[in-house]
Amino acid sequence: MFEAIVRNGLLITVAALIITVLGVLAATQIPVQMIPDLEVRTVSVRTAWPGATPQDVEKEILIEQEEYLRTVPNLQRLEATASSGSASIELDFPFGVDMTETLIRVNNALNQVPSYPVNVDEPRVYASSFSANSFMYFNISPLPGNPRDLDMDMMRDFIEDNVRTRMSNVPGVSDVGVGGGAERQIRIVLDPTRLADRGITITEVRDAIRRRNQDVSGGEIDSGKRRYLLRTVGRFDDVEQLRTLILERRGNTLIRLDDVADVVFDHFEIRALSFVDGDPVITASVSRETGSNVIVIKYAMLDAVERINREVLGPAGMEMKLTAEDAGYVEASVRNVWFSLGLGAVLATLVMFLFLRSARATAVGVIGIPICTIAAFIGLLATGRTINVISLAGVAFAIGMTLDNSIVVIESIELARRRGLDRFRSAVEGVRNVWPAVLASTLTTILVFAPVLFIREEAGQLYSDIAIAISASIMASMLVAITLIPTASARLKFGTENRYAGTGDAAGKRRDFGARVTRMVDALISSPRRRLVTIFTTVAVSLAVIMYLTPAAEYLPEGEEPKTFASLSAPPGYNLETMAAIGLEIQDYFLQFVGDDPSLFERGET
Repeated sequence: MFEAIVRNGLLITVAALIITVLGVLAATQIPVQMIPDLEVRTVSVRTAWPGATPQDVEKEILIEQEEYLRTVPNLQRLEATASSGSASIELDFPFGVDMTETLIRVNNALNQVPSYPVNVDEPRVYASSFSANSFMYFNISPLPGNPRDLDMDMMRDFIEDNVRTRMSNVPGVSDVGVGGGAERQIRIVLDPTRLADRGITITEVRDAIRRRNQDVSGGEIDSGKRRYLLRTVGRFDDVEQLRTLILERRGNTLIRLDDVADVVFDHFEIRALSFVDGDPVITASVSRETGSNVIVIKYAMLDAVERINREVLGPAGMEMKLTAEDAGYVEASVRNVWFSLGLGAVLATLVMFLFLRSARATAVGVIGIPICTIAAFIGLLATGRTINVISLAGVAFAIGMTLDNSIVVIESIELARRRGLDRFRSAVEGVRNVWPAVLASTLTTILVFAPVLFIREEAGQLYSDIAIAISASIMASMLVAITLIPTASARLKFGTENRYAGTGDAAGKRRDFGARVTRMVDALISSPRRRLVTIFTTVAVSLAVIMYLTPAAEYLPEGEEPKTFASLSAPPGYNLETMAAIGLEIQDYFLQFVGDDPSLFERGET
C-alpha cells in the first residue's frame, strides 16, 4: 500500500490540493462569533396588562398560567414575577430537551387558560440564549438644531413602522428592539360632572366606542352575473370622528363624546428615558440569529443604516448613529488568535529546523501545518460549529501536535537512508516501520478529547469546539505523515546524511551532546533504587506544581473590552421623575469628560 502511495506522487498532491481548496472554502463559509452558541434551555413567557398593579397581575394572570405550565414535561424550575403592567415567567429545562417541541407544549399549556381580563395582551413565548443578546446599539435623534422641532417621545411609532422593519430585513438579524419614547395614544379624559349631568356611566361610554370602532362584514349580494361583498366600515380615521361619536340619542338631542370628555392625541405614559451625550434619543438594539456571522451582519447593518438615514430619517429631520457594537471586539479577538496561530507555526518551524538542520527536511515536515489547519475548519463546518476564539484556540493548540507525526516519520525515513537504502525504498520502509505507532498516537490523542463532545452542560458546549478542531487536525496530520511526507521524501534530498558524521567541531559537539544525554538517562535508570527515586521525584515535583503554581480557576477568562456599565437601584416606590432627576445629575457630572484626551487620565489630570 505504501509503495503505491509513494509511487503515485501526482495523485497524492492533487488530493492534498483538493482538500486544501475545500478547507479554504469551508473557512469562508463558517460563521464568525465571539464564543460558541450555547444550547437554549430557558423559555420565557411575557404578558402585558397596561396599568395593572402587581397584585392584580399575580391574581388574574400568573396564578392562572402557572396552573397549566406546571404540567409541561421535563420542567425543572418555574419562576414567576409580577410587576406593574406586566407578568413574567421563566421556565428552565434540562440539557438535551428538544426546545422546538417544548415551545409547542408551552404554547399549548397557555392556550388552556380560560380567559384573561379585557385589555390583557396575548402572552409572548420565546426561548432565550446567549446569542439572543443584542450586539449592536444605535441611537436616533433629531438633526443638529432640531430644524423640524420634533418631539422624540412621539416618534416611536414612526421609527417602529419605517426604521425597525428595514433593520429587521438584514440577513441574520433575529430582532430589533426599540427603546425610549412612547407609542401614540388617543387619550379620552372623561369629566365626571358632565357624565353625571347627562346620566351616562363610564361603562356606557366604553361600550359605545367599542361598538362603533369596528368594521363589520355584511355578507354577499348576487346581482345579475356578479356577486358583491358587503362590508360596513366603522373604524375611526382621525380624532375628530372620535369626538363626534354619538353616545346616546334622547329625542332630538344627541349626546356626543366631546360633550362629556376631552379627546386628545397624545402618547402612552413614558416609563423610560434614553439619553446619549445629554440629548434625548430613541434607541435601537440589534440581536442576531443563532449560528449567524456577527461580522457579516455588522457591515450589512451599517450599509442598511446608511440607506435609512438617506431615505427615511433624513427627510423626517432625524439621524441614526452607532452607539456601541460588540462585533469589533470579536474581530479584534479573532485577529489576535490568528496572529498567535501564525506565530506558533513560525516558532514550531524554527524549532524543527534547529533539530533537523535541513531546510528541505523542515519544509517537508511543516507541509502538514496549513493542511491540518484547513482540516480543522472542515471538521468545524461538518459539525455545524463556528469560528470563535475557542475553536481558533483549538487550532492553535493543534499546530505543535500535528508536527509530532511528521517528525516521527521523517526520522524513520532518515534512519532508513543511513542504512544505505535509496530515497524511494527509505521512504517506503520508513513509513512502514512507524505507521502503527503514528496511528496509535493519533487515536489516543483523539480519545483524550472525545469525552468533551459528550458533555451536555455549558462547559461541554463551550469547549467541544477545541476537541473538534484538535481531533480533525490530528487526524489530518496522521494522513499527511503516512502519505505526503514519504511521497515528498522520496523525491527530495534532505542533505542530512552527514549530520552526525565528520570530524569538524560542530559534528563533535553534536556527538558530545548526544553522548551526555545518553549517559544522563542511563544514570537515572541504572538500578531499581534510582528508578524509584526518579519516579518519586517526578511525582513530587508534579504535585508541588499543581498545589502551588496552579492559577485561580475561572469559568471563562476575563476580557479587556474598554467598557464600563453602571446601574442604580432606587428605593421601592420611586417614580420616574425622581429617578430622572438623579440620573440627570450624574449625567451632568460626566458630560464634561466626554471627548477628553485619554492621556489626561494617564497623567492623573482628570
